[in-house]
Amino acid sequence: MNQPLDPKKFGLHPSIKIEQSDNTHFVIRIERKSRIIMKDGEKILDKVSTIKASIPDAVVSVATAAPVCSKTLLFLADHGIGIEYS
Repeated sequence: MNQPLDPKKFGLHPSIKIEQSDNTHFVIRIERKSRIIMKDGEKILDKVSTIKASIPDAVVSVATAAPVCSKTLLFLADHGIGIEYS
C-alpha cells in the first residue's frame, strides 16, 4: 500500500502527488489523460533529482494512466526512472 507524502518535505510544489511504497521507493503519480512528452520527461527528471537530493539512495518511479511518448520512455529509462501504468 502506497503511503501519500507531503511534497513540501522535498521542496516540491504542493500539487505534486508523491507516494512512498517502502523505505527507499517513491512514486510520483501523474493523473491526466494527455500524452506525456519529452518536455514533461525533463520536468519529471527535475522532480526526481530534488527527491534524490533529500534522500540519496531513493528509487523513484512514475505511475500514470496517460500514454508516454517512446522518446520520453527511453529518456527516463536512461536516467533509471521506471514507468508504472495504473
